[in-house]
Amino acid sequence: MTSVAHPLLLASASPRRRELLEQIQLAFEVAPMDVDETPQPGETPEALVERLAIAKADAARERLAAGQWALAADTVVAADGDALGKPADFVEAAAMLRRLSGGEHRVVSGMALWRPGEPMRARHVTTRVRMRDLTEGDIAAYWATGEPRGKAGAYAIQGRGAAFVEWIEGSYTNVVGLPLFELEAWLQEIPDPPPRV
Repeated sequence: MTSVAHPLLLASASPRRRELLEQIQLAFEVAPMDVDETPQPGETPEALVERLAIAKADAARERLAAGQWALAADTVVAADGDALGKPADFVEAAAMLRRLSGGEHRVVSGMALWRPGEPMRARHVTTRVRMRDLTEGDIAAYWATGEPRGKAGAYAIQGRGAAFVEWIEGSYTNVVGLPLFELEAWLQEIPDPPPRV
């Protein structure tokens, strides 16, 4: 393997993941990978996010320089065993928020770290979240902010959606979209890790 330390290749278009990597001062470049995110019949949220993270990391192989690591991730909100992705419109977002209102759900992120010649590292991290009761007015006003668009489960804990969250158990950064504690542990283990900035 080359001794040149390349920046991490983030195989994701998520601005939240970029902000989280900047938070830990990791050098990275962005190359979103487009994969089919359709769940397979009977697939659990945990299996889904790991499979998609692995597929995105593998899809990045054409973009990798020699010795460069690719990081990919996928996050879903799991309610009663169902994976809630990103809402297509207000009707879907409202249905998701009604489902989460007044109860507990899980946020599950799959993460894969890989470079050619090394084993694929993949895992998922789960955080429990309790959301307060939401009124129809809450849901309509929240949709009007634009924040639920493009967010798994139709809310963002790092934004105005934080006001809906009573408590969490587990990783906060996982709910945002990338579990930094677990990523940092991987970076301590791998040969030739990406540089810091």
